Parts: sequence; C-alpha cells; structure tokens
Amino acid sequence: MQEEDISRARAETPGCAEVIHLNNAGSALPPTCVTDTVVEHLRAEAALGGYEAAERAAARLDAVYTSIATMLNVSADDIALVDSATRAWQAIFYALEFSPGDVILTGHAEYASNAIALLQVARRTGARVEVVDDDETGALDVADLRRRLHPRVKLISLTHVPTQGGLVNPAEEVGRVAREAGVPYLLDACQSAGQLELDVARLGCDALTATGRKFLRGPRGTGFLYVRPELRERVEPVMLDLHSAEWTAPEEYRVRADARRFETWERDVAAVLGLGAAVDYALSWGLPAVERRVTALAARLRDELAALPGVRVHDQGARRCGIVTFTVDGLPAPRVRERLLAAGINTSVSRPGSARFDLPARGIDALVRASVHYYNSEAELDRLVGEVRGMLL
Repeated sequence: MQEEDISRARAETPGCAEVIHLNNAGSALPPTCVTDTVVEHLRAEAALGGYEAAERAAARLDAVYTSIATMLNVSADDIALVDSATRAWQAIFYALEFSPGDVILTGHAEYASNAIALLQVARRTGARVEVVDDDETGALDVADLRRRLHPRVKLISLTHVPTQGGLVNPAEEVGRVAREAGVPYLLDACQSAGQLELDVARLGCDALTATGRKFLRGPRGTGFLYVRPELRERVEPVMLDLHSAEWTAPEEYRVRADARRFETWERDVAAVLGLGAAVDYALSWGLPAVERRVTALAARLRDELAALPGVRVHDQGARRCGIVTFTVDGLPAPRVRERLLAAGINTSVSRPGSARFDLPARGIDALVRASVHYYNSEAELDRLVGEVRGMLL
C-alpha cells in the first residue's frame, strides 16, 4: 500500500482520530461505510417496520453471501451467516457424529471455546481428543499429524491463527494431509479472516468459520460458516427451524440443500448488511495487499519491542501475522494494558484460560497483545514502543 492509501484508509476510519487502536484481533475499528450501512438499515426499520425493511434489502442481503464466497473462492451456496464465529464453529462441529474410540486431532493453538466443545463431545461419546505436537518453530507439526492418522481419526480441528500470538499455522499443508487421508478438516479462521488471504481451494478445508468484528472490520454479532458440499450432504444440523428446513407434511420435513441449513430464520439484518459492507471494503483493498501491510507493520513492532531491555516478544512460527505478543519484566500484563489504555492506546491481554494447550506449557501467565491493521501508522507503533520504554525506567 502507498502512503496515500494509508491516509485514505485512516480518513475513512473515524476512530483513528480518537484512539490508537492496536486491538484489531479483538474488534477492529469499522470504516465509515460499515457504520453508515448499519445505521441506515436501523433507520429503515424504524420508518418502515422490520419485515418490510428486510424485504426491501433482500437483494443486498443475498449479495452478502456472494461477497463472502468471492473472498473465499467458493460458491455462495456454500456460505451460512450466523451471529458469531463460535456459533458458526458449533453449528458444524455438533452436527458431526463420534463414537467410542474415535479420535479428534487438534493443535496447541486451539481456542478455548473450541477446545471445551471438543472435550464435551469426547466426554459424551467416548471419543478422544489428541493434541498434535508443535514443530521446532512452535507451529503445528505436520509430520506428527501424519503419524497420528489412522481409521479412527474422525476430525482434524485447527485454529489458523491463535488468539495468543502471531503464529500462522500451516493450514494448507494440513489440508493436503486431510484430503489424502479422507478426514474432515475444520479450520477456525476467526483471527485470520480479513488480515490474510483465504482461498479454500488452496486451504483444502471441509469447513471454515470466522467472525466479522475482528480483522474484517465488520459489526459485532456477525459471523459466517463455509461448508464443503460433500460434507454438508452427509450431516444434518443439530437444530432446525422453518428457515433451515421446510415442513412438508404434518410428520415430515426436508432440510434445505445449501449451507443455509446451518442458519436460523431470525437475524440482525442491519449487522448482516454491515458485514457485507465490511467484506466488500476489504476486497476493494485487496487482501494480498492488506496481508503485506499488516505483516510488515507487525514485524517492525516485534523488532522494536524486542530491542527494549526487559521486554520479551513471545510470537512463534516461521510465518507470522499482525498479532504481536509481549511481556514486560516486573509488570503484569494487565497492568501494562492499563497503562497503555491510559495513554490512549488500545491493546488486550491473552490469558491461559483462552489457551490451556499452549500458554501453561510455555510457562506464560499472561501476554500483552498488540494487533495491528493496515490503517495503523508507523507513528502509532512508535507511540506504543515509547510508552513501553517509559515503563522500564
């Protein structure tokens, strides 16, 4: 991206004038077009009625599926819209069947909500969860994944980018292994959608889940699910309603064929339209360009923080993204975040409760997480580094 591109992105993001926002892995600042889209529809609901406003926006609602499908290089029929990444992940995971002795493979990066669900289903069914080893860089070890495959492995569940660091797991390599073995592959792209290019044809996953509020810069309360046709043809959602299925006779129903079988009828129409606006906005920049900018900013921030005596950067992996995690000697991570917040800098804290397979094994109690986006400026990164330097004096 050129300097004029960054200036335009900041001008189209009103929050940039209010705060230094380095919590994009939590919830990014929306561009004006997203906020305007949401507010415009809320006003239409107030003026026309909720059903009537939705009917008027029907074509735009359908276009949201097309936009997400374009971003993922899939068909619009493969996309379901839901109210969060967690709901998307649960919708497909709980539709899968497991039996005693079955095995679910996952990695150290698996997010707490996913891990809890894996453990719950294992407890209910007698299946077993196995955590694949990391390689020497801290990413999932694809060779160990191969070694663990056998006929009782029924799912590979991978978090693409963990909540607690800048690691990018080898999702494409895992996809190739899954395809060769014929094992369903569920990819959590919650932290990668919007900052990395996601092409399902290359990723090779059977299902992918993501949120709107993080790097896609959409509204909170939005998420989406991709499901490969071959997988959805053989699973039925745990919950159905008059949207996901048709009541065909007093004692009969028919589940719809496309991925919308994983949706329910009620939704926040304004938020969905805002999600569509956010995806279109991301596509207008080009996700390869976004990825280059975000990755470069994060690399610079890591280098500057690592150069400070008493500061340790904890990001792992040969490939890294826009999430930067660090600790300051003598200062608990929550205290560092509080001091940065007082200086007008938004960051967050990653704790073991979100990453039980990872942080305790590394002996880490909590991390400060600074997550950059393309609209962040180099001067903002310098401000963060300056504030941290001041904490060491």
